[in-house]
Amino acid sequence: MNEKALIERAIEEYRIADEPFYLPVGNETELFEAAYHARLPVMLKGPTGCGKTRFVEHMAWRLNRPLVTVACHEDLSATDLVGRFLLEGEETVWHDGPLTTAVRHGAICYLDEVVEARKDTVVIIHPLTDHRRRLPIEKRGTVVEAPPEFMLVVSYNPGYQSILKDLKQSTRQRFVAIEFDYPPPELEAEIVAREGGISIDVARDLVLIGQKVRNLRGHGLEEGVSTRLLIYAAQLIARGIAPISAAEVALAAPITDDRDLQRSIREIITTVI
Repeated sequence: MNEKALIERAIEEYRIADEPFYLPVGNETELFEAAYHARLPVMLKGPTGCGKTRFVEHMAWRLNRPLVTVACHEDLSATDLVGRFLLEGEETVWHDGPLTTAVRHGAICYLDEVVEARKDTVVIIHPLTDHRRRLPIEKRGTVVEAPPEFMLVVSYNPGYQSILKDLKQSTRQRFVAIEFDYPPPELEAEIVAREGGISIDVARDLVLIGQKVRNLRGHGLEEGVSTRLLIYAAQLIARGIAPISAAEVALAAPITDDRDLQRSIREIITTVI
C-alpha cells in the first residue's frame, strides 16, 4: 500500500459510522448546515455538558465528513496542531498535526474548549477563518489550501471567562456563533431516558433535581448540574444503584466540595425522589 493510500485510510478512522443520538432544541442543525455550505467557521457557546460535542459528532455524521477533535489545553502549541518533523531511523520525516490532517482531507476540525489554548496558538487558525481559507506551515515553507468540504468548529464555556482565559475580538469576529444551553425539561428528560436507559418517569425526577440545583448558581455554586451528569446518574440507576445513591454520587459530589452546598443538594434529591 503506497503512502497516499495509507493517508486516505488513516482519515477514514475519523469518520463516524453510526448516527450519534442528538435531539435538536431549536434550529441549530439548520444553522450549522447553512454555515457548512457557506464555508463559514462556527463557534459553539454553552455550559459544560449541555451537548456541544455530541452536536458536532451528529453533524459530522449528517454531513458525512470525518471529524478530527482536539481537546485544547494551556500547553497546546501551534506545533501540536500543525505538525512537526520527527526522526525515523536516519531520516527526518514530517508528521501532520490534527489541524493539518483535517484541512488536507476536507474534514471537520473541532477545537473543544478553545479558550483553554494559548493565545499564540489560537492565532494559527486565523488564516483558515476568513476568505483565504489556508493554513501556512512555516516549518516546511508551504501553505495548505482548504478544500470546500473543510470546516473549523470551536467551542467554549462562557461561564469560565476571565481576563486570562477569553477569546480576543480578533478571533471571535471570525466565527458565526450558535448558543447552547441545557434543554427544556421535557426534552432533557427524553434525552436522559434514552441515553441513560431508564424510564421517562425516573428521568423526569432527575431533570427536576437538575433544575433545582441549577437555581443554586450565584448562591455559592459556580456551575449547575449538566445534562451529562444527569445521564451518568441514570446509567447508575439502570445498573441497579438506588436512585438516591446514584443522584448523590453523580449530582451532589462532583460539582462542589462545599459541605453546606452538598447538604442542600442532597436535600433536593431526597425531596424529589
